Amino acid sequence: MDFFKSQESLTAMGWILRSIVGFVFLLFAAKMMGQRSISQLRFLDFIIALTLGNIIAHPLSDEHLGLKGSMITTVSLVILYIAAIWLSLKVPLLKQFFDPPAITLIQDGKLDYRNLSKAKLPIEFLYVELRKSNVEDISKVAFAAWEPGGTLSVFVNTAYQPVTPADLKLPTQPFNLTKPIITDGHMEHALLREIGKDSAWLETEIQPLALKNVILATVDKKLAVQVHVVREQSTPLK
Repeated sequence: MDFFKSQESLTAMGWILRSIVGFVFLLFAAKMMGQRSISQLRFLDFIIALTLGNIIAHPLSDEHLGLKGSMITTVSLVILYIAAIWLSLKVPLLKQFFDPPAITLIQDGKLDYRNLSKAKLPIEFLYVELRKSNVEDISKVAFAAWEPGGTLSVFVNTAYQPVTPADLKLPTQPFNLTKPIITDGHMEHALLREIGKDSAWLETEIQPLALKNVILATVDKKLAVQVHVVREQSTPLK
């Protein structure tokens, strides 16, 4: 366990063990912080990610630095991060500080230069973001806002939106979500339990194919199983 402490030099095995411990420790730290910290970075997420990266990186590259101190500091920062998120949910002022509201950039086809300057965005960058949303003209935008996560939300005027079956009052089929039930020859047992079926039912559904030959198969809400990819293309598909 000497690789936890400061050393004059570390053996190759010591470096490997320190790397493994650091990697596993960061996995648990990220798990504690939740999915928010690995999605679009907001103000608080950016600060914690930048800080943790520097704290844990140094002892993984410098044998004179102990790993124990960095791990204690990381745990402390994770606890502070979780506490700050909890407080931001309870205290409106903290919520506004950590998660500021979206900044309106375009309203009814008109650009708000003051808010554009507040968001510190050049007009060229705004047009790049509009093109990503397939919008080539600001006059077509009903509303656009710069979100705290660093993305642009764009809503075009109804006159420029695609016509939907609802607009034409046409009958439509209900949404039918398909999920992978076999991946690389392995059943998704959690999904089988969710739909109230067992492995024998699934093997019957994919006959005459063998389970090990199915790379991908999906099931929908109507419990219809469809095989998409098999290892032996000569085998007839169901």
